[in-house]
Amino acid sequence: MDFLTIGNLTKDLVAGGHTVGGAVTYASVAALRQGWRPGILSRIGPDVALPAVFQEFEVIALPASHTLTFENTYTDEGREQIIHAVAESIEADDVPALLVEQNPAVVLLGPVANEVAREITGMFPNSLLGVVPQGWMRRWDDGGRVYHIPLDCGDDWLAQADVLVVSTEDVGNNLDLVRCFSEIVEVTVLTRGTHGCDLYYRGHVTHVPARRVREVDPTGAGDTFTAAFLIRYCETGDPLQAARYANVAASFCVEGISYSTIPSRPQVKAYLAQHGLEG
Repeated sequence: MDFLTIGNLTKDLVAGGHTVGGAVTYASVAALRQGWRPGILSRIGPDVALPAVFQEFEVIALPASHTLTFENTYTDEGREQIIHAVAESIEADDVPALLVEQNPAVVLLGPVANEVAREITGMFPNSLLGVVPQGWMRRWDDGGRVYHIPLDCGDDWLAQADVLVVSTEDVGNNLDLVRCFSEIVEVTVLTRGTHGCDLYYRGHVTHVPARRVREVDPTGAGDTFTAAFLIRYCETGDPLQAARYANVAASFCVEGISYSTIPSRPQVKAYLAQHGLEG
């Protein structure tokens, strides 16, 4: 294992049934298709069967009474989410000592429903630590309808992250908040959906445009972006190359249902070469 994702698997309700999701799914498939060896630490309930691609991962499954279950609806005003079932949290004590000793090259914390303990950010000091904090901002009412609360720029865990990826939805288009994050986390990325991303690095902001696509399903695009970014940043040490690479990887993801169109490394490299881009 060289790419570890920590977070709860999700059971995503779709027409006619369900698929699996969450950062552990999308990031791991993305890592696999870039030629890396993914592993996950997640709570998985008895109500879901893992698809065949998970046989390619190192799966450390923690017990859960239910799999975290989401219903996503996309409207012109944005995404509406309802949580139908909640899995237990992942605490620092749930992380096996052997997993820490393995020292994966990249560790991604991908909470989806406020379930990953912040203390875990300090457990992998020798790994490139990426954080997608969206799930730490999610709360839900008695009916399961999800709403967001903003991150506090003063949260202690931020100083542990090497790469932070947030979306315009996460921050409510508050660029002052993103700038505050970037003063703490050396590499901070603001994803802008079809408009690409903004890279905050060493006091500079660089806009990286997106590849034009015909969007079919945007679910998981952010996690695909983050996995591709972390992999390419780990390989090159160049966050701008990583951002270009990740934009392209995420753009392929949205062209199909679930994780079906997450691209391989040759696909991404071919597009970048065709358009005279490094990545």
